Amino acid sequence: MPERSINIFGVKINKLSDSSFLEYIKSGIEKDQKIIIGYANADTLNKIYVNKELKEIYDTFDLIHPDGIGVYSASRILFGNDGLESRLTGSDFYPLLIDESIKNDWKYFFFGHSDEILESIQKKHPLLKITGMNEGYNFDDENVIKKINIANPDILILGLSCPKQEKWINDNKDKINFRVALNVGDGIKVFAGSKVRGPVIMRKAGLEWLSRLISDPSNNFNKYVTGIPLFLYRVMKEKVNN
Repeated sequence: MPERSINIFGVKINKLSDSSFLEYIKSGIEKDQKIIIGYANADTLNKIYVNKELKEIYDTFDLIHPDGIGVYSASRILFGNDGLESRLTGSDFYPLLIDESIKNDWKYFFFGHSDEILESIQKKHPLLKITGMNEGYNFDDENVIKKINIANPDILILGLSCPKQEKWINDNKDKINFRVALNVGDGIKVFAGSKVRGPVIMRKAGLEWLSRLISDPSNNFNKYVTGIPLFLYRVMKEKVNN
């Protein structure tokens, strides 16, 4: 595991670059050890703040990668120059992971979201070795476990949303075959090519969330309009208390 990390709301978040993150995944596959990876952004950290069970699950994960401007900004507020050195986002990282996966012929199982999204992943990445899929709305645990074990993936992608996906992999990790389990939440849409991205200028300014809010206000209102100020308040509270 990358040794350098920060701690926000009691969650150990690893300091990573795109290249070191890729190398960690590659190493996990080559060693044939089960590793589970979580992500930390403003939304997940807000949930962990009030959900003891979720915090305990995160404590068991092998690596937690930072995701987005919120956690990056929080790290700089709390730790200054010792905070995160750069922003890492799933939207930028997952395409790199796909390229590396095709190069290494890694096997994938996608679990989550809708059949439409899963079909889009297959169409968008015909060279990606997908050995199994299952939608994430109406499923039977035993059936999914059986499908994953038959598929025997190198990388298991979990796109069930937080905290559902984290609880599922924590409950079932000893029953299934995989080498790397990657919780991605709504990031599964990145693999499908359907995740809304803002103009480059907005991305560089850390305002990509605003594009998503504008494109889908009903689903993103609480996450961004309510969630971001709440997250910043909690970060400032932690700063004052510590």
